[in-house]
Amino acid sequence: QVQFVESGGGLVQTGGSLRLSCTTSGIIFRANDMGWYRQAPGKEREWVATVMTTGRRKNYADSVKGRFTISRDDAKNIVYLQMDNLKPEDTAVYYCNARLAGHWRTSSWGQGTQVTVSS
Repeated sequence: QVQFVESGGGLVQTGGSLRLSCTTSGIIFRANDMGWYRQAPGKEREWVATVMTTGRRKNYADSVKGRFTISRDDAKNIVYLQMDNLKPEDTAVYYCNARLAGHWRTSSWGQGTQVTVSS
């Protein structure tokens, strides 16, 4: 059974930083691209960033490019999201997920971690 456990969220002021972590089980971590999504109140869940296998290639949503950095540690089966220069519009529940052969495991969301940015 695939499981994702996110942590590291919290309350920060505008311009602050947070580092999110996500541990996984039930998958061959190094074989999967890993990503972060977020869902703000009243909005659809949206993709934030992806780090491919090997960690060399990374993609970001335009809204976070230049402020967020995704990384992975294949030895520990952890994916990180370093979030700098946070803005109130970054307030959301953040989730991680894994992609294999082009398909995200959308039936296996974790509980997420809440990020709140005060203005």
